Amino acid sequence: MGLENPVKRLFMTLTQGVYVVGVVDDGRYNAFTASSVMQVSLQPPMLALAVNPGNASYPLLIAGGIFAVTVLQSDQAALADLFGNRSAKDDDKLDGVAWHDSVSGAPVLDAGLSYFDCRVISKHPAGDHVVILAEVTGGDFLQPRARPLRYDELGDLDGSNELLPDRLGEQGGP
Repeated sequence: MGLENPVKRLFMTLTQGVYVVGVVDDGRYNAFTASSVMQVSLQPPMLALAVNPGNASYPLLIAGGIFAVTVLQSDQAALADLFGNRSAKDDDKLDGVAWHDSVSGAPVLDAGLSYFDCRVISKHPAGDHVVILAEVTGGDFLQPRARPLRYDELGDLDGSNELLPDRLGEQGGP
């Protein structure tokens, strides 16, 4: 893995998955890789999603008010890379990838482990991201016997080594 940054290694001990979040608004589709997704409520079922507002998908997410979270399988790091490191401003990331509309209309990757269909409830600024709270309105298993891809298995695929401080508690961090 070759991670030199101790803060990055610390964050990698949080057990979190890797997901592709599909969005749609007015017939425009897009998707992006996310690792900051978590369950926040059982009644009603709710998720929180952290997204960079500079992401090309963000305006579609907000305008459409819906999204689908595809949980990636353990052998799908290449999909995480495709949706995480290519910009929809330059490429149609969904082109050449098998996907279908969820009930809400948001794209779901056919090859994922499972998916959650979500409706945006609220958004909250959080540093360089926005936390989206959403109600889970549907979902299903796509490959029920597969193991999910974990964030710690990606190394520095997301480029966050350059964004994090070398130590926690340092003055003048990012």
